[in-house]
Amino acid sequence: MMTTRPELTGSFGMIASTHWLATASGMSVLERGGNAFDAAVTAGFVLQVVEPHLNGPGGDLPAIVWSVADRQPHVVCGQGVAPQAATIDRFRSLDLPLVPGTGLLAATVPGAFGAWTTMLERWGTWELADVLEYALHYAERGFPVLPSISRTIAAVAPTFAAHWAPSARTWLDNGHAPVPGTTWCSPAVAATYRRILDVATGHSREQRIAAARDAWYRGFVAEEIGRFCTSSWRDVSGRDHAGLLTADDLANWQVGVEPPVRVDYAGRYEVLKTGPWGQGPVLGQQLRLLECLGISAETVRSSTWIHLVVEAAKLAFADREAWYGDDPDVPLEALLSRDYAQARVALVGPTASLDLRPGAPGGRVPKLARLPDAGDGPPGVGEPTVGRRVAGPERGDTCHVDVVDRWGNFVAATPSGGWLQSSPVIPALGFPLGTRAQMFYLDPDLPNSLRPGRRPRTTLSPTLALRDGEPWLAFGTPGGDQQDQWQLPFLLDVVHTGSNLQAAIDAPTFHTNHFPSSFYPRAAHPGEIEVEDRMPAGVTTELRARGHRLVLPGSWRLGRLSAVARDGAVLKAAANPRGAQGYAAGR
Repeated sequence: MMTTRPELTGSFGMIASTHWLATASGMSVLERGGNAFDAAVTAGFVLQVVEPHLNGPGGDLPAIVWSVADRQPHVVCGQGVAPQAATIDRFRSLDLPLVPGTGLLAATVPGAFGAWTTMLERWGTWELADVLEYALHYAERGFPVLPSISRTIAAVAPTFAAHWAPSARTWLDNGHAPVPGTTWCSPAVAATYRRILDVATGHSREQRIAAARDAWYRGFVAEEIGRFCTSSWRDVSGRDHAGLLTADDLANWQVGVEPPVRVDYAGRYEVLKTGPWGQGPVLGQQLRLLECLGISAETVRSSTWIHLVVEAAKLAFADREAWYGDDPDVPLEALLSRDYAQARVALVGPTASLDLRPGAPGGRVPKLARLPDAGDGPPGVGEPTVGRRVAGPERGDTCHVDVVDRWGNFVAATPSGGWLQSSPVIPALGFPLGTRAQMFYLDPDLPNSLRPGRRPRTTLSPTLALRDGEPWLAFGTPGGDQQDQWQLPFLLDVVHTGSNLQAAIDAPTFHTNHFPSSFYPRAAHPGEIEVEDRMPAGVTTELRARGHRLVLPGSWRLGRLSAVARDGAVLKAAANPRGAQGYAAGR
């Protein structure tokens, strides 16, 4: 198959990300003797500056890492929790059927800084000042404005001008969005990080990193966030609301480092994901279902193959809706069992299902949230860059970075949140807060019901895969609910056809919008699948004949995957060409 770029191979180090400047910065760190963790943290801070519409300092971060030092995988959880004041009764008292997708009410503790600094402290070798040098360069001296940044700012410029004056001052040029290709600076973000470095003192590298984290969660950053949240700002409800987040909420939070969820597949592979506080295990459920359906015997991207993948996704994501959340009672072992999958595949027929059908693991009865009808609340988009069916490379709402170094350390990280378009800029800090609490339900007694101190069920879903017990492949993609749908065909392609990483990323892809979106206003489109129209016409015709409701958004519109791999002594990398900003580098 013709690819847009070669699969990169080498033996020294590989990095792939959603922006070329992050990739170049991380590769520079590898070249200067840093390891995969130093490089990933560097790239992560650069992404906050150069992709501010897709992530920011006020956002979130899950990562899956493999440390050669301890021969173990770890999940680094930088998903912040709901404030202590965030209760279902509080939102009901405001006459809100859903947590708004924009503004301060949806803010959780911003976990990205804690996660990146924990990764650096625990497994990295560089000083925080050294990894921040690259992000500070772009924040102070400027970065190129992507067309997607310009489009995003233009779309929300009226809100900035009318309701979010700090955002207007930060992102508008004489009332207009910056022109694509021009250079833009983020001086207030730079000043925040400079101030953190000024107080990051101590006798050891680890003490200096811990002092910086303390400045964020128990120092001036937390104080400014708490102060800003006492003021009221317009959100998607059409009304002004103050926030619920306080400095104490930040002070009482800490990063989690925990074991991953593990699912074996096809005899020699093991897929590692976050726990069910994220949607990560849904990839394992899809693999279990597809094993039972005999997916390895089908031709990749044939109509039958796509039909089976889509129908498996419908069943797995229905379980996500009913069972996943930051809850100790999630029946994860049952959900990931082969016996459960074997029972569930009986629901897969020759035609498309139009029903949302969660299962009953261990005989437990599933319960789904009642979602408001379209007329129950005001219109709006919570997924910050686009609605579910808007075409264009700006579709993604997130970033991703993968790194493997010459020693065999791996990082797969998916930073997101704190989008410039989702919440007003905090003037003293230069960045907005995240809006991840929109993913909670306001129905009580669900695994993903809003509760103080609970993590919202995030869609952020990096992946690390082992082969024959050894770390093999780190990959991921932006895309909200689509993340574990776009990753699945990529993985099946690489495993079952031996496709190289770039070819599997370039291949036409698809996803279903069948189940409720995780983002405000949580719409569902039963039976609908989006398919890149490079897919052969015969395949799309057969899918329609099976009852699938096809949307063709364009030729190169779906997925923003990147990946790195280690195959014996050979390191590999590839990145998504869609949108012309993701790149891999290595040697």
